[in-house]
Amino acid sequence: MSVLGQLRAAREYMYPTRKTSAFLEKGVLTPEEFVLAGDELVFKCPTWSWECGDPSKSKPYLPKDKQYLVTRTVPCQQRVSSMENTFAMEGDDDEGDWLVSSVVKPRTDEEIEDEFDILDEEGEIIEKQDETGTKPDPDEEEDEYADMDGFNDENVLEDDDAAVVPTTTQSDNLIKVRTYDLSITYDKYYQTPRVWMTGYDEAQQPLTGKQMMEDVISDYANRTVTMEHHPHVAGTQASIHPCQHGKVMKTIVKNLIKASSQGDGDGDEGPSV
Repeated sequence: MSVLGQLRAAREYMYPTRKTSAFLEKGVLTPEEFVLAGDELVFKCPTWSWECGDPSKSKPYLPKDKQYLVTRTVPCQQRVSSMENTFAMEGDDDEGDWLVSSVVKPRTDEEIEDEFDILDEEGEIIEKQDETGTKPDPDEEEDEYADMDGFNDENVLEDDDAAVVPTTTQSDNLIKVRTYDLSITYDKYYQTPRVWMTGYDEAQQPLTGKQMMEDVISDYANRTVTMEHHPHVAGTQASIHPCQHGKVMKTIVKNLIKASSQGDGDGDEGPSV
């Protein structure tokens, strides 16, 4: 572990454990609230489960059998670098450039033009022509739908048998892609959950830190997402820094309370969170 990593571990060790709830005020959790939220996640999404991790790294403020959450073999088919070259990013900067709210594919001039009608000099809509420069023939369009009453084929079964495509083996239908194991731990210093990722290539060999950063938006790679030592298992993993988690959760809770109050009409009572 690096000197900086040792200092961070010592800082978290020395920091007092939160005993009182401040989720609505600050967006942070106590260890007990983290466990309750984890139980709800496991109940709602059975792909997640609790893990005890390395007993020597067990945290005393968490149950021994509920040290962190994990879900495994999450597929990752495309690299972010290829998506960034294809898509344009659009998003709000209200959260300090911490989140991207949407990804929008740029449209071509032809796609934009297709959304508008073309008018002639008299204001009449001009019918669009196909690529050959000719207008579609209405009679040909009607011919596309044959009269089923006049359709009679005595060899339907033989034709169906002849059209059957040989089935392929199960392995031929599988697309080999990168996969990730995701885990969620409790960060005692920031008093929030912390997300970790470790990846495997198409041959199920561990990815290097550089390879995992290929699956992170370039603005966040090695800044918001960094390689750190996992607190419960050996080795380094990509981790999303939790410094903004409390702020984001506080904003989400504030919006939920506001929306619930508007839905109630009088707004005297807030929702139970």
